[in-house]
Amino acid sequence: MPNRTSRLALAAAGVTVVLWASAFVSIRSAGAAYSPGALALGRLLAGSLVLGVVLLIRREGLPPRAAWKGIAVSGLLWFGAYMVVLNWGEQEVDAGTAAMVVNIGPILIALLGAKVLGETLPPRLLAGMGVSFAGAVAVGLSMSGGSGESHASVLGVVLCLLAAMAYAGGVVAQKPALAHGSALQVTTFGCLVGTVACLPFAGQLVEEAAEAPLSATLNMVYLGVFPTALAFTTWAYALARTTAGRMGATTYAVPALVVLMAWVLLGELPALLTLGGGALCLAGVAVSRSRPKAAVAAPAGSAESAARQEPTARQGSSAQQEPAAPQESA
Repeated sequence: MPNRTSRLALAAAGVTVVLWASAFVSIRSAGAAYSPGALALGRLLAGSLVLGVVLLIRREGLPPRAAWKGIAVSGLLWFGAYMVVLNWGEQEVDAGTAAMVVNIGPILIALLGAKVLGETLPPRLLAGMGVSFAGAVAVGLSMSGGSGESHASVLGVVLCLLAAMAYAGGVVAQKPALAHGSALQVTTFGCLVGTVACLPFAGQLVEEAAEAPLSATLNMVYLGVFPTALAFTTWAYALARTTAGRMGATTYAVPALVVLMAWVLLGELPALLTLGGGALCLAGVAVSRSRPKAAVAAPAGSAESAARQEPTARQGSSAQQEPAAPQESA
């Protein structure tokens, strides 16, 4: 069962990464017709509608009270602030600069996870993140077209940095909530919190939707249904079954997939530096998610050691059971 659960969590993380990578292609189209706040609100409205219907069909109801703090914080930071600030930042800087700055997010997640959640930082995780970050920098440099062609501003860099911080804070806040609520509950109500936070952009959304081409609106709806409703749910499912640092490192596969999708869907032939950076991103993810051979081999030998300790455990338990009086549960 643990192996099956880990495989399902890995598959869920894979779905998330692929859909988040596809979002870059859709944002490029929708962002030409919608302002940052309006695009975020339209995306969140579509996502909230889909998630709400699924929640009602599954009859999961409201999440427990203990989950609400994490839901509220992650909803404000990740679903709300992150989407608006990132949309704005990508209007001020080129894609390469944005990729380099935003990709400090997984590093911040690992550090915050260690500080706030008490998660460990295994050497393989740190090494994999270092390799992937180097790959993200290579992809960013290749996409920026060099310093002469890149379009960047101090405001854009600051916005992308704020987006990375909001992303990291949202992930770390969401992790404890998943100990009390289901992935669907945490995602649905986090998305609703973000939607409420973006309601001040409702006027812009109405005005821009009346003039936007159908393709831009369809891309906005796609962003809400798949990269938001579906991908954030599969992300929460996987996050509940692993550490925040390891999940954050998994998102380093996004730049490599964006390069591949741009090649296939947009006909943009990647440069050698881009391909090399994408390969580094994937290699770093593989390293960060790998486990030492000793840890993998431990379960095989644990059965034998447990068998040797079983007689002793029985004696100890039987000795403790005789004098023990019944206790009330706390």
